Amino acid sequence: MKLFISADMEGVAGIVHNEHTARDGREHDRARRLMTEEVNAVIEGALEAGVTEVLVNDSHGTMRNLIPELLHPDGEYIIGSPKRLAMMEGIDDSFDGVILLGHHARMGEDGILNHSFSGKVVRNIRINGVDYGEIGINAAIAGEFHVPTILVTGCQFAAKEGKELIPNVETAVVKQTVNRVTARNLTPLKSQALIKEKVISALENKGNVKPFVLSGPYEVELTYVHAGFADAAEVLPIVERVDGVTHRFQSNDFITAFRYIRSLINLANS
Repeated sequence: MKLFISADMEGVAGIVHNEHTARDGREHDRARRLMTEEVNAVIEGALEAGVTEVLVNDSHGTMRNLIPELLHPDGEYIIGSPKRLAMMEGIDDSFDGVILLGHHARMGEDGILNHSFSGKVVRNIRINGVDYGEIGINAAIAGEFHVPTILVTGCQFAAKEGKELIPNVETAVVKQTVNRVTARNLTPLKSQALIKEKVISALENKGNVKPFVLSGPYEVELTYVHAGFADAAEVLPIVERVDGVTHRFQSNDFITAFRYIRSLINLANS
């Protein structure tokens, strides 16, 4: 049995501010350790539940956050960026389940450090008339490979978003959002114990979770924080300008649509 972990940082217990999440933040090294320890809790639970292969994709920011010397020896990891599938790099149809670790609610919703791929650039991502953030889009990428997303960990609003999208998904709430940069957290040992417990439960329940699949064709609207980002990204000829801050494009393939989303964000931020 094979397990894929997409490891983000904002939903990790104890992480609440850009001093934790930013590469130059004063508390970033502490946050990296907390993230790595939660990844280890997933690996421990997975091995106990009979998983024979675990792949972790470092999915936050620069995607160079996991501390290799502290990582569980029985997990392999992908680190660095850019990556073709970004937060889901490495996923394929050989995996039996996906865990979205340390994830967060989408931009515009309640939830600690909420954003959608780039809080600086993106206001909203809409696919076929429905708003999605990282949880939904990452789960849909897994769904393209027929792999179910079986566990989401983070704050209560990340858990709520996961449950609304994926019936029967397991969740591990390791902190309660108070506001966007304040949370009531479980201690590291308690959060890790909860995650391990939920991993075992999720793997036992995985037969009741269907892959999250968005049906095509896909009409995507990407709304930016301000018009300057739309101006910069408009060099990609696939897009139609809907208004001052919104681009629209169509695709028959979800992975292609995702790659256009990432390309537009990168262009806007260049």
